[in-house]
Amino acid sequence: MIALTRRDLLKGAGALVVSFGLPGVVPSALGHGQKPALLPDELDSWIAVQADGGVTVFFGKMDMGQGVDVAIAQIVADELDVAFDRVSVVMGDTAFTCNQGGASGSTAIQRGGVTLRFAAAEARRLLLARAAEKLGAPVETLTVTDGVVSANGDSQKKVGYGELIGGQHFHHKLEWNKQYGNTLLSKGQATPKKPSEYRVVGRSIPQAVITGKAFGRAQYVTDVRIPGMLHARVVRPPTAGCGPLTVDESSISGIPARVIREKEVIAVVAEHEWDAVRAARQLKVTWTPPCTPFPTTETLHDHIRQAKGIGNQTPINKGDVETALKGAHRVVEAEYEWPLQSHASMGPACAVADVRADHATVWTGSQKPHYVQTGVAKLVGLPAAKVRVTWIPGPGSYGRNDAGDAAHDAALLSKLTGKPVRMQYMRHDGTAWDPKGPAAVYRGRAGVDANGDVVAYDFSAKGFTRMDVDPREGDPRETLAGQMTGYAPKPTIIFQVPAESYDFANKRCGWECIAPLLERASPLRTAHLRDPLGAETHFASESFIDEIAHALGADPVAFRLKYVKDPRHAAVIKAAADKAGWTGTPNPNRGKGAVMRGRGFSYTERIGTVVAVVADVEVDRRTGRVWARRFTVAHDCGLIINPKGLELTIEGNIVQALSRTLFEEVRFDRDRVLSVDWATYPILEMQDAPEKIDIVLLNRPDAPATGAGEPSTRTVPAAIANAIFDATGVRLRRVPLTPERVKAALARA
Repeated sequence: MIALTRRDLLKGAGALVVSFGLPGVVPSALGHGQKPALLPDELDSWIAVQADGGVTVFFGKMDMGQGVDVAIAQIVADELDVAFDRVSVVMGDTAFTCNQGGASGSTAIQRGGVTLRFAAAEARRLLLARAAEKLGAPVETLTVTDGVVSANGDSQKKVGYGELIGGQHFHHKLEWNKQYGNTLLSKGQATPKKPSEYRVVGRSIPQAVITGKAFGRAQYVTDVRIPGMLHARVVRPPTAGCGPLTVDESSISGIPARVIREKEVIAVVAEHEWDAVRAARQLKVTWTPPCTPFPTTETLHDHIRQAKGIGNQTPINKGDVETALKGAHRVVEAEYEWPLQSHASMGPACAVADVRADHATVWTGSQKPHYVQTGVAKLVGLPAAKVRVTWIPGPGSYGRNDAGDAAHDAALLSKLTGKPVRMQYMRHDGTAWDPKGPAAVYRGRAGVDANGDVVAYDFSAKGFTRMDVDPREGDPRETLAGQMTGYAPKPTIIFQVPAESYDFANKRCGWECIAPLLERASPLRTAHLRDPLGAETHFASESFIDEIAHALGADPVAFRLKYVKDPRHAAVIKAAADKAGWTGTPNPNRGKGAVMRGRGFSYTERIGTVVAVVADVEVDRRTGRVWARRFTVAHDCGLIINPKGLELTIEGNIVQALSRTLFEEVRFDRDRVLSVDWATYPILEMQDAPEKIDIVLLNRPDAPATGAGEPSTRTVPAAIANAIFDATGVRLRRVPLTPERVKAALARA
């Protein structure tokens, strides 16, 4: 196994790449001087200039398919005045990058990008200072073209970045600036460029990794191989809450595999993967009796309604809602239900760990490699500085899927066996045992006066916390391996209220959390799933806004515009309506025909990004099938770095949110999860994909770039539900909107 150093990583230049640090991959080196410690206040922790003038960027986040690495390279290329293809991006490796929080909250550009923009601007300032000295010309007379500095436009009087510092370190301190929270700004005089000066930002540059994926050359975490590595499989209890009593190792006597037991963790390891698979299937374990900790799928929401609360907040409480409701001419009320949902990543998680007496190395697809570092360190008893974690693309995730659990399992087994271990989950492990998106019940009440004005708005949520286990995997107590070996869980009680700018005179929005169904090692533990709580909360809130509008006989778009006071939000609503050709007239064919057609509207905001969606759907009366045929999306995320990349990200949001709205629900009985594969946990397939997605991008160059990886997710479910109502005249208030539920609702109507 080849041990890489940060200096090894920087030997060569080239096009945008993601360096995985796999055995045998040695990209390059800075040749001179002692490298400063990897700390956030060191410029060398963020930017390096190679001898040939190429630039390497060290990005503490990672790309989960949206192409943020491309956008980061664009930002740095602009600030340094170098060609885009001269910038390489190293992501998510704890040996080379500072902890920027991992992929989280659509903040890669919003926060991570700001850090790199200021670091690159400061690097350019330092390079120009060196060039001025070398060329004997004032800094203000210098210009930079593709990393080459010229004096007074004199083509004979020039010097390249590589000559100025290539192969050396800056040895320059940065500092935190509280104005930007935890965002690094450069110490000194560097000022990032104005949007009018951008040459690379704003261009649609494709992701280079797509070619490797299309031709099967891309490396994934499942491809990692270490000499002497053992293959492992876990053996989970057949029913939740059960621990092992006895393990009959003779049941696998004909298979060259070894049983590993550490408290409640049961696993098998073998030199060959198929032997590990066979051993896991054949191993006989006697478990403690079932403890039946769960309600059934059908009674889940009644359980939520009846359960005792363990924490609550009312973040929005304007005016006197109760008095206004009592005095209202009319009160509109409705309840909505959202299920538990699985990540159901394309493939179950995989991780490789090599734990030695004095150090450890882990390869993982987790979105939070720096937190995996601290969690694994605690689990195996090493200082965090002695654990290196390298992010390598896995089967995808949007939040906390099973990747972090696999990394901790691999590390634990490697410590116990004294050998490198490759932990590969099976499909049933990944779907049944991954952390789930929370289920909840929502209630809306609105009071209107005799003039048809909303005088009171009350919206409340009750459900499971979105952090029964923390999304960061930074402590063993947040993982199955940790909880099964004695680390007590410590849930964070946190939920959400709608994000929008409706200005009702009296407005109250609050939430209440209930206890998890099982205290530890639960297959129904809840955690972040793409746009945590965003899809479920706004399915309810934007469906309810639509119901208020309908009760008043108002056009849903006009109703929203009446109460939305933020001009930027209003502009997005208008842009979506205009692009979709929204007429504002009632559907004359509502509820008519074998195939009913309708359109619905929804609008939301997420951490500064504003989205509005028009969904056009068809509902087949005979089968109950809903086809969301077309979406029109207006999207404002401030400054747009890469327009095409942004459009593709929005499309991904739309399709995944459509799947969650129409198909996805974790099913379970009193003691086990029943959704264990694609048959029992169906997702959207090709025939259900939209025919067309029209996107309107509202670029605001003078506004900060905000996130795009999640905001449009939350806008989709209500748009679909509202469109179904427009088509059929029937309200569906429980997700998923399956054919069976649609048919039942039509029959009741």
